[in-house]
Amino acid sequence: MPERPEAAAVPEAGEEPTEAPDAPADAAPAASPAPEHPNSEHPTREHPTPEHSTSEHPVPIDEDWRRVSPKYVVVEVVGSLIGTVIFVAAFLVAYFWFDWWWALWAAAAIGVVSLVGIAFEPRRVRSIGYRLRADDLLFRRGIMYQRQVAVPYGRMQLVDVTRGPVARALGLADLKFVTAAAATAVTVPGLPLDDAERLRDELVALAETRRAGL
Repeated sequence: MPERPEAAAVPEAGEEPTEAPDAPADAAPAASPAPEHPNSEHPTREHPTPEHSTSEHPVPIDEDWRRVSPKYVVVEVVGSLIGTVIFVAAFLVAYFWFDWWWALWAAAAIGVVSLVGIAFEPRRVRSIGYRLRADDLLFRRGIMYQRQVAVPYGRMQLVDVTRGPVARALGLADLKFVTAAAATAVTVPGLPLDDAERLRDELVALAETRRAGL
């Protein structure tokens, strides 16, 4: 039975250190300890790779309200004048043809009310505005009784561009949003044709993206 080598003693002060006995030539070097795995408790566990999120369609969020074209005042004034002329002419015909005395007063009242409404048309047009937000389009109009409607992008079923004869002559168009609920149908009038077409394309892309759940 081979003898166990003695442990090397610590040399005292003034003594030369004694050399340790030579190790056998055929002795294998001691294996260095393997580095500890960072996940030693679960060495076979893999870190989950993060899923690649699909980027949504960018939304041009507005910090302030967008206004319609000032030329839309002409469209409103012309429409009001045409309606006034038709009603006044109908009451005048009733007065002269059937001799209805009250028809003359009705024609005068309609004329006065229409003129007052036409005087407020510029203020009404300036009150119309819309904003693009992160999830919906916000529309408002009205002076005394203001109406605000939020149309979610994912609920838009149809985005239509319409142009009447007066609006077409002025280079304007109306942008109409049709949703499943009739109460949230919105028409943004008085937009320049290029702006209306560009906004239509943006909203269609947003609606498709939101309906797809991205």
